[in-house]
Amino acid sequence: MLGVSPSAYQDACETLGAENAATVVACILERHGHINSAGGYLRDLMGRARRGEFSLRPMLMALLRANGQAERRVS
Repeated sequence: MLGVSPSAYQDACETLGAENAATVVACILERHGHINSAGGYLRDLMGRARRGEFSLRPMLMALLRANGQAERRVS
């Protein structure tokens, strides 16, 4: 559905652990309209993670902020 190859997802599982990899993919799914290549983005994030340059927390916080702003616009 997102165009993430099994090998990219396996790499994410090995790099972050299965639960965190699933969380990253869920975040990518939530923002799929803003991401040109979900598989490429996931691979880039895993490269950053291996270099110690990626943390899941900022990704989750950005998603929460984006969803909070969307909810405020609807209200």
